[in-house]
This record gives sequence, structure tokens and C-alpha cells, in this order.
Amino acid sequence: MLAAMTRWLKVSLTQAPATVPALAAVVLLVVWATSQAGYPVTHWAPGGLVLLALLAIAVAAVPLRFAEIPLAVKLALACLAAYTALSYLSILWADVPGDAWEGANRTLLYLLVFALFSLWRGRGASAALLLCVWTLALIGLAVYVALRLNTSTGASFAALFSGERLSYPVGYPNATAAQWLMAFWPALLLARGARLPWGLRGLLAGGSVVLAGVALLSLSRGSLYATPVMVVLVFALVPQRLRTFATAAPVAVGIAATAPLLLRVGDRIRVGASPQAATHTAVLAMFAAALLVGLVVAAAAAAESRRSFSPKAVAGVRRTVLAVALATLLALLVGGLAVAGNPLTRVRHSWESFKGGYTAESAGSNRLLGGLGSNRYDFYRVALNEFDSHPLLGIGVDNFQQQYLAHGHSDETPRYPHSVELRTLLETGLVGALLAVVGFGAALLGGWRAMREDDPLARTVAAAALAGFAYWTVHGSFDWFWEFAGLGASAFALLGIACSLVPARARASAPAGERDTGAASGPALGRPVDPVTAPAGVQLSVGARAKHGRPIARLCLWVTVSAFALAAVASLVAPWLSERQVQSAASIWSKAPLVAYARLNNAANLNPLSDKPYLLAGSIALRYGDIARAEHDFSLALKRVPGDAYATLELGAIASELGEHARALVLLESAVRLNPRDPLARQALRTVRAGRRVSVEELNRSILLNAERLA
Repeated sequence: MLAAMTRWLKVSLTQAPATVPALAAVVLLVVWATSQAGYPVTHWAPGGLVLLALLAIAVAAVPLRFAEIPLAVKLALACLAAYTALSYLSILWADVPGDAWEGANRTLLYLLVFALFSLWRGRGASAALLLCVWTLALIGLAVYVALRLNTSTGASFAALFSGERLSYPVGYPNATAAQWLMAFWPALLLARGARLPWGLRGLLAGGSVVLAGVALLSLSRGSLYATPVMVVLVFALVPQRLRTFATAAPVAVGIAATAPLLLRVGDRIRVGASPQAATHTAVLAMFAAALLVGLVVAAAAAAESRRSFSPKAVAGVRRTVLAVALATLLALLVGGLAVAGNPLTRVRHSWESFKGGYTAESAGSNRLLGGLGSNRYDFYRVALNEFDSHPLLGIGVDNFQQQYLAHGHSDETPRYPHSVELRTLLETGLVGALLAVVGFGAALLGGWRAMREDDPLARTVAAAALAGFAYWTVHGSFDWFWEFAGLGASAFALLGIACSLVPARARASAPAGERDTGAASGPALGRPVDPVTAPAGVQLSVGARAKHGRPIARLCLWVTVSAFALAAVASLVAPWLSERQVQSAASIWSKAPLVAYARLNNAANLNPLSDKPYLLAGSIALRYGDIARAEHDFSLALKRVPGDAYATLELGAIASELGEHARALVLLESAVRLNPRDPLARQALRTVRAGRRVSVEELNRSILLNAERLA
């Protein structure tokens, strides 16, 4: 099998040399997966520079024939590029321009990823190499996480969880589950590919059990509801349903056998019992199930690869699999109806639970069985209301938080609307939504065509890659996965892999003699023109095109590309370096406040749109009792973001302490208007209205205590 894998690798790189920079990008995606899924800007901004460099290397080293790029890929790239441009333009009307800049840079990152993976024509082997490397790396990371759970104790074990939910390595349990399940579907669909080595198919099938098992530890309700949707999509849209079922059946059995043990870990944490023994048992059972499933699938794949079965035996196997599949479908329908009861009652109860938010009853029960209670209904209500007020171009990228502070009902302060569809509508309006629908539609149509390619391996890879992208989309429809650059970049890479397998357009080829002599079509007669025998005027025209037209066009193209690259570098570098300065100042201010102030000043100069450096500088000044400096810094922050509730509150408190009663009253009324549910702002306003002064020291002590409580 090793010799076959080596030969496969050689063929992949020879047939599609653009695979080399794409493989480097895959390594970057895996690195992001190991730490917070690339969420901090200090992670993904330098990664964006790496991707830009890889794209430049690919353009320089591998000829890119624009005419051969499929129309679907061109349309998808054009729409994504236009959406990126719209995201940058939204800085002009965003209330928080610094956040809009960061969001636009993230969209640029996705554009770079999709271009790198989709522009060059791939082959079944090269695309399979990319997808298998990413999927196997995620499987390896899931194995590492399971082993770490099995060996950690005490505080090191608790650090891996958020409450009773596994949050490591992403830091957000829902995103952690999504990271594993984005790889689960490609692993499952690749394992059914007859053109892959039998050992690799077994490894992928066993790995899918591990991926699903580790995802279960995050107790993600989003994944619980996204999975049935994915099952329907896969069996409805992916060809060779019986082959898919035959591979999925042992995987499903392995997952079902270990699920109760894995869920028991969260139950023990929730009730305050020691989870170590349950974790040890669950991890061992998961690995045993994965090994058994892998051996079963590998043995079946090895038998299939020998092609020693007669047509009659193959037909008998197909009939057996079909009978089992139909029986399974019937059992699922009957069991689902038995569990759900009256469908109308279930739907009504789910809707009421969704609208009701978090309740004490749901908080005290198993999370996966506690209904749909959360604050997402309130998030969506605010998002739709703001979209109704700004329907054409939206409110600006990543500018949801201020709107929710002003109009929300819950105690949460979400930065994002928790839905990729609502994010698009709210932040970029109908124009952005139209670009997204057309762009994604074109890319998915291209992937659909790739699933019907002549090459069986290409069909398998296209289906597997689209399934991974589809999971990100389905689960991201009710969560904030667009903002996790590691998840979003992986999704766009998967979509790009599928699009690279779209059949290339046939180029209109002229006769060899015309290509050799530089013959061109006559402008009026449509016949070839010989530059030697043609009249002098026509000779000059043809010669001018040959000598001057192409170099000038090529020069203009490279100037445009170079200008875009320089602008992209500047756009990515400035906020990244600014954030590094802010983080550095936050880590040293207690020991070297003057150095911290200097670094925050540098950060403010590097990112002239963000108020974060001034907010931190003002907070540091208050900790040292420097009221004058704090007032100056908070005033600068308010100039950049006039609607910042925190800066307004602090300036109001400072004005009150300085005895400026009228100014304090105006500022604190504004702070309450910007964040009506903030108890500290309301208390400060009541104090000023009663004719008393607000103590800035006591206010900030309360702010710190509240922040620690929320953390």
C-alpha cells in the first residue's frame, strides 16, 4: 500500500503542480485548528499574508489560462471579490469602522483561500491528496485531544472544558464540535471511494468514528440538529447511495455504541462528580469501536479491490444492502415519530422553547435534551429589525454588537448575530445577500458538475469536499462560524477543491499554421489575414497587436495585480501589528505603564479606525488614578466611535467626580441609551440625578468584578 500511496503522490504533483502551494495552505489550516480555530486576528492576519504569498507563487510558477477557467468558478470568484469590496466599502457607514475593517480583512482571507484552491484545474488524484491530508490531520488532532482527556487530571482536565462541554482546542464548544464534524463528512464519503487504497479507506472510516465521538463531548445542540439535515442532503444529492449507506452503516453502529459512554462524561461534570473514570472508559471504548469499524471497512475495501466477485454475487450484495437500507429508513421513521409524538405539538413546543430563552429547567437538564432555549431568538429579532432599517447596504461588517446593546433584551453582549445568512443580510444588505447567493450558487453548481465527472475519484472527492462545506453552512446558519477564520477558511478551501474538479472549458483552438505565424481574423470578412501578404495597413495593425498589444495588456495586468497585492498586505498588516501592540501593553501595564502607553499610542497610529488602544489606555490611567489622562484617552476613543457605551460611561463618571454635573448628566443619559440593560450605567445615572457624585474608583471596581463574573 505504501508503494501505491507514493505513486499516487507523484502523479498528483506532476499532473497538478498548483497542488504544492495548496498543500502548504492545508498545513496552515491544520495549524489554525490546533489553537482557537484561528479566531484571534493575531492568528489569521499573518496567515492571510502567507496565503497571499502562496497565491502569488502559484500565479508565477503555474500558467493560469483564464479562458480555461470554468464559467461557474469565474462567477463565484467575481461575486466573492465584489462581496469583499462591499465589505471594505461598509467601513464608510459602519458605526464601528475598526470592526468593519477587521471583518473585511477576514472576507479577503476567504477570497484568497478560494482562489488558491479553485483557479487551477485539479485532477482526482491531486484533489484527493489535498482533502485526505486535511482530513487525516484533523483525525490525528482528534486522537490527540482524546488521549489528552484520558491522561489529564484535576485543573488540567477542567481547563479543557467550558462547564460540562469540551471546548478544547477552539475555546468555544459549538465551534469545537463543528471543527470535528466538518472533517467527519469528508472522511465518511472518502471512505466509500473505490479508487482509494483499501487501507486508507479503513483509516478514514475508523477516523470518522473518532471525529464524531470527540464532537459528542462538546454537547453541541447545533450539531445535533445539523446532522439530520446533512444526512438528508447526502443521501438526496450524492450519487451511489447504496455505497454511501454500506460505508455509513458500520460507522453509525460504532458511534451509537460509544455515544452513551461519551455523553456520561458531561453528565458527571454537570452533577459535580469526578469525570476521570467515565472519560477513561469512554475514550477506550471509542478507540476500540474506531479500530473495529476501520478493520471492517478496510477488509470490505480489500475484497472489493480484488474484483474477484461474479456479477451474480455483486447483484446479490446490492439487493441485501438495499433491503437493509430500506429497513433502516423505516425503523428511523417509526422511531422518530414515536419519540417526537405529535409533530405539530413538537414543533409548537420547540418554537416556544426557542423564543423563551434560557430557563432554569433547561439549565438543570442534559443540554442535548433541554430543548432549543437560548437567546438566539432575541439576536435574530434585533438583526431582522436592523436589516429592515438598513435594507440596501446593511449596517457595516461586524457591527452587530452596538445594535444589540441598544435594542436587545438578554444579558448577553454578542458581537455577531449567530447566523451566516442573517450576518450577510444585516451587515451588507440586499446587495451583499445577492452577491453571496449568486456566488455560492455558482460554486455549488460547479461542484455539482464535478460530482458527475468521468473520473470516479474526482466524483468521490468533489462529493466529500462539498459535504464538509455544507456542514459548515448548515451548522453556521445558527451560529457564528464565519468569524472563526480557521473554520471559514477550511470551508472555502473545501469548496475550492470541489470547484477545481469542474470540467475545464474547451479553448477555441486555431489551426497550427495560424498559431505559428501569428495570423489573425480579418475585421470585416472574418478570414485569416497573413501578415506577410496583407496590405501595408493591415500588416501594421497586426504587427502593432503582436508587438505592442500583448505586452501592454500584460503590463497593465501585472500592475493591477501588484497594486491589489500591496493593498492587501497593508490592510492585513496594520490591524495585526496594532493588535499585537495592544496585547503587549495589556500584559506589561502593571509593571511598565509608560511603555504600555507608548505601545498603545503606536497601536492607535497603526489602526486609525479602532478605539481599542484608547479604551485600554484610559482604563490603565484610571487604575493609576490619573483622571486627566483617562479623560483625554476616553475622549479620543469617543471621537473614533461616537456610540461606544463604555467610553461614554467612563467620561460621565469622570465628569461627575470633577463636579461637572450638567455634562455628567448628558453623558450618563447617553450611556444608558446606548446600553439600557447595563446596571452600572443606570446606577450612575440615578446617583447624578440625585445630586451626588459618582466615584470613578468604585465604578471601575464594579466593572472589573462584573467582567470576572462573566468570564
